[in-house]
Amino acid sequence: VHLIPVNPIREDGLNPKSRKRIMPDLLTEPPAIDPVYEAHIYCNIPTIAERSMEGHAPHYFKLVSVQVLIRHGDRYPLYAIPKTKRPDIDCMLLPSRKPSHPQLEAFIKHMSKGSAAQMDGSLSSLPRYPGHSLCEMGELTQTGVVQHLRNGQLLRETYINKHKLLLSDWTAKQLYLETTGKSRTLQSALALLYTFLPDFDWKKINMRHQWSTIFCSGSCDCPMRNHYLEEEQRRQYSLRVKNNDLEKIYVDMAKIVGIPTRQLRASNPIDSLLCYFCHNVSFPCTKTGCISMEHFKVIKRHQLEDERERQEKKLYFLYALLATHPLLNQTVNRLQRIAEGKKEEVFVLYSAHDVTLSPVLSALGITEARFPRFAARLVFELWQDGKRPKEHFIRILYNGADVTFQTSFCKDYYKRFSKPMCPLEKFVNFVKRDMFLVFNSTSYYDACRRRLL
Repeated sequence: VHLIPVNPIREDGLNPKSRKRIMPDLLTEPPAIDPVYEAHIYCNIPTIAERSMEGHAPHYFKLVSVQVLIRHGDRYPLYAIPKTKRPDIDCMLLPSRKPSHPQLEAFIKHMSKGSAAQMDGSLSSLPRYPGHSLCEMGELTQTGVVQHLRNGQLLRETYINKHKLLLSDWTAKQLYLETTGKSRTLQSALALLYTFLPDFDWKKINMRHQWSTIFCSGSCDCPMRNHYLEEEQRRQYSLRVKNNDLEKIYVDMAKIVGIPTRQLRASNPIDSLLCYFCHNVSFPCTKTGCISMEHFKVIKRHQLEDERERQEKKLYFLYALLATHPLLNQTVNRLQRIAEGKKEEVFVLYSAHDVTLSPVLSALGITEARFPRFAARLVFELWQDGKRPKEHFIRILYNGADVTFQTSFCKDYYKRFSKPMCPLEKFVNFVKRDMFLVFNSTSYYDACRRRLL
């Protein structure tokens, strides 16, 4: 699925006819794997207005619920390349610095007054927005804040202004908010909510803490999920060992940095190098030499090849089904309650990580989707048919693209019917029953304990 804008405006602001081209034209998708192009998509640098398909339906359909799962925005690396200077990136929020947003200054002021918010446990001790002149490891950057201010604004224009999902007198019961215990996920959620809500009232913000990155809540005991994850990690290791180009690059980079190759691999250099790349900062140098774009390309290309093989081998898919069932089950239960007429929790926000979104995409069968970029969003919309009020349908959107009919449970429906959405019962049956068929099981508990031959 092509999840990029197709309008002819250039991202770098240059006239397309100009010969002075600084970057490749990102709006023309390359025919083969292009690691630089894919890295740009991953960075998700806020530049041009994004077009999205959220909120699109025939006029007689009524939107009754929206559930959003986001990845946090752009962050400082989680790992440092040993013996190199850390990337010099400022995590103070400065409205005068690019990328910025018209509501960034108001957001900063509002976040400093958050004493009335209800936050679970350790969340209350986390800062509401980033604020270090040299970013701390894993800290949300100004780019990350702006990405989610833009997400919130985009969703507000559709769901609040057009579809009136929440009115100006909205109540805390109409929201369900949950985040992992990292400052970057909490801050991303607050940035999105600030531009999304009709009125950001701290007294109505009740943020729940989720200790698990796969949001499994009270259903995390699943031995077979752990088994498939271990098998998937073995597959990753095997693919890495076979890649001679990658090995040469690691040896070369280790010499530049002056550490053993094994130690360089353990420092996960792609995470750090992506930060340099996304912020247009030169890769690190030592007295021996510099890490170059060629080093970056080989490592990034391997990462893309790994994602492709991961889809083919199915180990990750089996892991994903078991990892995401608790979250998808919670989602389905909520959608069913709303379809029955309940008016609570009509807007849901889960603020999470790439390791949350990626298995959800895999479990749903959306195999063509790119790995979750910074500030990625996956949206579940619930619609009521105005002509037949008892009938409810869902749409699923990934970064603004409608992927409903890429899901494993609605592909066939699309071929046989002309409805622009998927019946809710198709999603319910998938989560409650069909997810377990591949394990020859009928329940999550059984599938978690049944080993495939």
